[in-house]
Amino acid sequence: MNETTRHDIVHRFQSGQSQRRIAHELHLARATVQEVLAGVADQRAHGTTPVELQPPPRRPRQLDAYDAALQDLLRRHPQLTVRRLWEELRVQGFAGGYKQVWTRVRELRPRPGKAPVVRFETSPGQQAQMDYSVHDLDFTVEGRRRVYLFSYVLSYSRRAYLHWVEAQDFETTIRQHIQAFSYLGGVATTCLYDNMKVVVLRWQDGEPIYNPRFLAFATHYGYKPVACQPRRPQTKGKCERFFSYVQKSLLPGRTFQTLKHLNDVTGWWLDNVADVRVLQPSRQTPRQRHAEELPQLLPLPACPYHADSVVYRSVDAEGFIAWRGNRYSVPYSQLGRLLPVRLTATELIAYGPALAEIARHPLLPRHVSGERCLVAAHHPQADGRLAHAQLQERFAALGPTALRFFEGLIRGQRYGRSQAHKVLTLLTSYAVTDVHAALERAVRYGAFSAAAVERILLARARPKTSLEKLAEQEQDHLRPLLGDNPVPPRPTADYRTFFAEDSDHAETPPPDDDSGPPPTPPRPPADPENQPGGPGA
Repeated sequence: MNETTRHDIVHRFQSGQSQRRIAHELHLARATVQEVLAGVADQRAHGTTPVELQPPPRRPRQLDAYDAALQDLLRRHPQLTVRRLWEELRVQGFAGGYKQVWTRVRELRPRPGKAPVVRFETSPGQQAQMDYSVHDLDFTVEGRRRVYLFSYVLSYSRRAYLHWVEAQDFETTIRQHIQAFSYLGGVATTCLYDNMKVVVLRWQDGEPIYNPRFLAFATHYGYKPVACQPRRPQTKGKCERFFSYVQKSLLPGRTFQTLKHLNDVTGWWLDNVADVRVLQPSRQTPRQRHAEELPQLLPLPACPYHADSVVYRSVDAEGFIAWRGNRYSVPYSQLGRLLPVRLTATELIAYGPALAEIARHPLLPRHVSGERCLVAAHHPQADGRLAHAQLQERFAALGPTALRFFEGLIRGQRYGRSQAHKVLTLLTSYAVTDVHAALERAVRYGAFSAAAVERILLARARPKTSLEKLAEQEQDHLRPLLGDNPVPPRPTADYRTFFAEDSDHAETPPPDDDSGPPPTPPRPPADPENQPGGPGA
């Protein structure tokens, strides 16, 4: 009988219920009720402890006869498996099943318990914790989407910055760090991270190898990233605990229209719920503790870190560049070029060969694909004369032969401008010299069509590799600055003085007087293999 039942019996009896009624309502024997009341009365009168009811005797088991042998095997071989113990007992005559041995071994062999996790507190401004959590949410406007919650928590004050994003890539992580630093007014001295590839490339000899790009970002803000040991989430317990708090307080019972709406609600929730909750055991809110921690945070630099990425994209025959399944327009004058493209958090900016901005578009969300962003000024299709002038200017920049081909193409083909676009796009796949040679051959034989130029290139040229495309782009950018031949090669005669006729490279003795120039060093003997009439003739 447990203490709760004993207390209920005494309470009912003191309330005036009879022993018969107590036994009937609690489904007990009347003798049991009498025994409990007598024991309590004796304890109150003499201070003795009532005798506890003994558990019912255990039924005998088939394994009892072999219990001594089982304990002896465990004492001599502590690491022996249950199946091996069962096999050994069967040799001795035990006819029972494996489950009986497993149950008894579990009683005899104590299981190692988990080590307790000690609550670790840090001083103000010393530490922060950062991590992502993955969620599949149903938006009323955008539908079901996978989004990621970026969390940056100050360990001392427990004040956090939260923001929902579409990806966990390097640029997104850096931008969210910058927003978190600005939101919290400073940077903690150290920050704990999980082993995400953005931060940690790999572990080697028990030490993390950090991403050099991320280290450059951390150096800019003056803090130290610290990678947690793999498979030990309690190291970032404060961040993990905040994710649990979000699951219980922010998400349940709310509907969200879009990702932007979700972030707006999250900002309101941080200000009105998370930052004003009372923490234990300090009895302070995160906002109050953050006011104490703020002077200890590292100050923000005057210039934030630039997290924008730059990629190279080719302009297709329609005057668009592609990025993440969408197409963005650039001026027709850039057809066939490989352009540098800068990607900010909200915009796509394309630059010309001289690194001057030529196009700027709002960056479409990641979940959108198959869309076209067109600026009417980029593609003046309504004004045929302007489109013709832009194409003529582009071919003229390639040389007089290319211009003659363009003029012949416009005269001889019904859709000459469309074919001119296709010819310019070949510059992204073949070297400029190969395209020039193909155009010259096409002009020579009067083959004024894009298909003819493409056939010539397929037969006589090799497509460019990615490295060759980038090298050509850099050459186009540096040629106006350095000229066509900035450093001419030196003649081989300048290097003859470094060769000596004898094997020990003895220096030529100086002349006896200064009356004349020093003698000319002897030339090395000619290679008979390369002489007329020699063995190679």
